[in-house]
Amino acid sequence: MYKHNLKQLEFENFNLPFDGKLRSDNRWVKLAKFIPWEEFEEAYAKKLSGSGLGPPAMSVRIALGALIIKEKLGTSDEETVEQIRENPYLQYFLGFTDYRDEEPFHSTMFVHFRKRFGKKAICQIIETVNHKARSVKKNAKDDGKDNSGGGADGKKPNSGKLLIDATCTPADITFPTDLKILNEAREKSEKIIDVLHRPHRGKLKKPRTYRKKARKQFLAIAKSKKVPKSKMRKAIRQQLGYLRRNLKTIDKLSQISSLLMLKKRMYKLLLVINEVYRQQKWMYDQKVKRIDDRIVNIYQPHVRPIKRGKAGAATEFGAKISVSAVDGYCFLDRLNWDAYNESADLIKQAQAYKDRFGCYPASIHADKIYRNRDNIKFCKKHGIRLSGPALGRPPSDTEVRKAIQKQARQDELDRIPIEGKFGQGKRRFSLSKIMSKLDSTSETAIAVVFLVMNLEKWLNSLLFCFLLLLHRFSFDDNSRIQSPQIQLRSDKFATTCI
Repeated sequence: MYKHNLKQLEFENFNLPFDGKLRSDNRWVKLAKFIPWEEFEEAYAKKLSGSGLGPPAMSVRIALGALIIKEKLGTSDEETVEQIRENPYLQYFLGFTDYRDEEPFHSTMFVHFRKRFGKKAICQIIETVNHKARSVKKNAKDDGKDNSGGGADGKKPNSGKLLIDATCTPADITFPTDLKILNEAREKSEKIIDVLHRPHRGKLKKPRTYRKKARKQFLAIAKSKKVPKSKMRKAIRQQLGYLRRNLKTIDKLSQISSLLMLKKRMYKLLLVINEVYRQQKWMYDQKVKRIDDRIVNIYQPHVRPIKRGKAGAATEFGAKISVSAVDGYCFLDRLNWDAYNESADLIKQAQAYKDRFGCYPASIHADKIYRNRDNIKFCKKHGIRLSGPALGRPPSDTEVRKAIQKQARQDELDRIPIEGKFGQGKRRFSLSKIMSKLDSTSETAIAVVFLVMNLEKWLNSLLFCFLLLLHRFSFDDNSRIQSPQIQLRSDKFATTCI
C-alpha cells in the first residue's frame, strides 16, 4: 500500500509589477469604466426565467463582458474562460472586486449568454455605446459649445455622412452539394433507425438499410474529379432511393416505438431530413437547381445560399446584413438569413439616422445598386445628396461633367471606410466564419462583432481626443493650464472619457 504525500502549493519566484492595484490606463480598465453596465441590467433580467431553481444567474456585466472578451481576443469558449482565470485585468472587466484563481463559470455558459441577449438587445447596446462615444468626441471638439442650431423653419439642417452597404457573414459549414446533403441525411436516418430498433433487439429483425452499399456508391462519385451530369443524376437518384426507404422504415418503427425515445436534437434532425428529401426529390423530378427556402446543411437548416457575385466566391452561405457607418461607428440595421435586395434598406437607414441624430444626413454614400428611382426621389425630397452619377445622359457642358466626375470620385473615396469595417470584421474578428450553430446564437455573435469594433474605435480615438486637448490648450512653464475655465472643461472631459 503506497502513501502519497500531498505537497503544499508552490509559487514560482517571480515579482509582479503591481501590489493589489491595477493600472488605470489599461485598455480593459478603460472599457470597464466606459461601458454603462447598469443601463443593460433591466433588459438582461427580462430574459431570465425567475423560477428560483438552480444557481443564481450571473450579472449582465459578466455575461456581456465575457462575450466581448471572447470576440476581442479571438479565442474559443474554453480558452476564453482560461484567459479570464489567469488575467486580473479581465476579472476586473467582469466586475470582480478581487482576484480569483478559479474558473468564473463553465465554458458552456457562453451558449446561454448568447441566447439571453439576442440580436435585438445587442443592437440596443450598440446604440447606447455609439451615442456615448460620439458625445465624448463632441465634447473634445466643440469644447462645450452648443452647435445644434436650426434652420429657418426651426428644423435641424442636414449634416453628416451616412455610409451604407451590405455583406454576407458565412457560417461554419462545408460547401454544400445535393449529393453531399443527401448522403448526410441518409447517414443520420440510419442512426435514428438504430435508436428506434434498440428496445426490440433480439425480438424483431433489424430493418435493412444498405448503408455499406450506399456509402460505396457515394464515395465513387465524391472522389471523382470530373463527373458527367448523367452519372451525377444517377447517384442522386440512388441516394434518394435509400433515403426514401429509411424514412418509410422510421415511420413503421414509430408505430411500435415512440419517437419520444429520440433526443431533442435527433428529433429536430428527423424533421429536417424529411424536408431535405422533399426538396431534393422535387428538384430531381423538375430537373432544376433552385427551390425556395432551400436547406444547405442539415445541422443548420436556417442557413441559406446568398448570391454575392464576388470573384472569390459567387455564392456564400450565411446571414446577409445591412450596415450603416457614421464617423467610424457601425450600426447593424438588418440581419436576414434569406437573400434580399439591400437597396430597399436605404430609406429605413436614413430614417434611423434621423432618429439617432435629430436630422437627415447631408449625403449618403452607397453602391450603384442603391441608386434606384425610389431612393433618388426620397433623397431629393429631404435634401440628401446620394453618391454616384445621376441617372440618364451626362450633361454636355464639359466643366459641369468634370465637376460631376470629380464629386463621384470623392464619394467613392468617402465610402471606403465601410468596406474597411467589413474587412476588419472578417480579418480581425470572427465575421468571416460564424461558429455558432443556432440561428439565435449566430445572430448574437454577429452583433457582438460590431459592438467590439465600435469599442475598438473608441479606444483608438481616445488618445486622439487627449492630443487634441493638448493642442488646443496652452501650458505655462510649470505645466499648468493658464485659464481656470479651460482647466474645468479639461477635467470634465477627462472624467467623461475615463
